[in-house]
Formats: sequence, structure tokens, C-alpha cells
Amino acid sequence: MLRVPVRRTDPAFADLPLPSYATSGSAGMDVYAAVHEPMELPPGGIVLVPTSLAIALPPGYECQVRSRSGLAAQYGVFALNAPGTIDSDYRGEIRIILANFGKQSFWIRRGDRIAQLVVTRYERVTWELVQELPPSERGTAGFGSTGISDMR
Repeated sequence: MLRVPVRRTDPAFADLPLPSYATSGSAGMDVYAAVHEPMELPPGGIVLVPTSLAIALPPGYECQVRSRSGLAAQYGVFALNAPGTIDSDYRGEIRIILANFGKQSFWIRRGDRIAQLVVTRYERVTWELVQELPPSERGTAGFGSTGISDMR
């Protein structure tokens, strides 16, 4: 299991849980809003929600910020640039960009689960410029080329 150093950026939120898995099969960890007062997210609005957390990932890892499906399905609230990336060399506070695509204001309160974090490995690449790419079964077909359903 990967151990990741984490620190609170504001001691006033020491009572909030660290990001945690809701079930044994969860890939994402819930992360909590570190707000002193309820924060309104109006329809069509965008807010930056603090978490009072900063992390130190080892090189070769990233922390992805993803929407919570319940917020998206029930309220139309999404993590805007999901998946957002927290790089291994970033040491500042994790803040979550939330957008409201719903029809009503959504209120973010202290300790609300506002997004999910997924830590994953990545590879660094070096681009190799070539004249031609090796062939594949798919070739250049894209944007809907595989259709919607095998039943139609």
C-alpha cells in the first residue's frame, strides 16, 4: 500500500476526516469541504472549495479529482475539470472546482463530501517523430465509428 504524506493547511479543520474509501471496493476516496460557513453554488455557478489538505505524492504518481456520482445525478453538481490532476510536485492546498449544472442553488457545508480522489501511477514519455505509424485494426476511424449498439 502506498503511503502518502498529508498535512492540514488550516488547523480549524482538524476534525474533518482525511480522504477515505467508502467501501472496500472503492477506487476513489471521498474528500471533504473545509468551509467555515455554508457556500452557495448557484445554477450555472462555479466555486473553488477548500479541503484544508496538502499532499506529497512520490514521483510517478498523480492524484485525480473526480465528481461524486450522487452529486452529479441528484443535483447536477460536477467537479468541473474532472479528472483534474494534482501533480506529484504540488504542495499547496487541494481545492475542488465545482460547477452547478442543476436548476437550483446547491449549498456546500463544512464536512460535505464534495469530490473523489483517485491516486494512480503514470508514465512519462518521450515523443518519437516518425513518418508513418504502425497499422491497427481501427486505423483512423473515430468519433462514433463503432456505433451505438449492436442491437440496431
